[in-house]
Amino acid sequence: MNRHERLTMLLELLTERESIAVEDAAERLGVSTATVRRDMDHLAQQQLLVRTHGGAVAGNVSYDLPLRYKTARHAEEKQRIGLAAAKLVRSGMVVGLNGGTTTTEAARAIAVRGDAGTQGEGRNEGWTATVVTNALNIASELTVRPHMRVVVTGGVAREKSYELIGPLASRILDELTLDVMFLGVDALHHTLGATAHHEVEASINRLMASRAQQVVVLADSSKLEKSAFARICHVREIHTIITGAGAPEEIVKQFEEQGVTVIRA
Repeated sequence: MNRHERLTMLLELLTERESIAVEDAAERLGVSTATVRRDMDHLAQQQLLVRTHGGAVAGNVSYDLPLRYKTARHAEEKQRIGLAAAKLVRSGMVVGLNGGTTTTEAARAIAVRGDAGTQGEGRNEGWTATVVTNALNIASELTVRPHMRVVVTGGVAREKSYELIGPLASRILDELTLDVMFLGVDALHHTLGATAHHEVEASINRLMASRAQQVVVLADSSKLEKSAFARICHVREIHTIITGAGAPEEIVKQFEEQGVTVIRA
């Protein structure tokens, strides 16, 4: 386990328990107590936890982890979801992407579609797509692709998700129409809909979804039947959900009964 994975797991343990002792964390992570103390001190400096005598407690921000700590969570599942999303994109489409680790995987998979031919050899000549995003990391990755046209919404950057938020983003989105919106979420529930931890992010994501002809929610199976603070959209506004292959059948049926297509990747 490398340091990045260790820090991520430590934050996840705190999210589950709210507090943890150094000795307990060392046992769970399989490392020395000295290593755990250094990791806790590092995370405390970033205000991601609060150090206590003999351990740490979760700070409020730990429930909405920065993107760099979310990357290692369910990585393979998110890659499969991203590949499944990319298969829905045809040349010439205008695609919306908000921020998040799963939508980042979708962006990478969409870019690769234009890089390779149908047999996996050479360039897929003539293949183009326009991506509209409020995520700086996605825009940065796609800008170097000659077959991708990238439109960034504008706004104020949020450090945890790299998403642009605020009224400047709203002004741009009011003028655009999307063929499909790939929507990353913090939680997805069959009655509460798609939700996010941060209310301003939810507002921008809601607007992006409203500008799309189709809304496709990308959510790994750990996010199903859970809720976060702010609603992005209702289930009735979602056309398709792409989730992991391990999504329980009973949960999938609850969405399908409401007319939502569910793809398990």
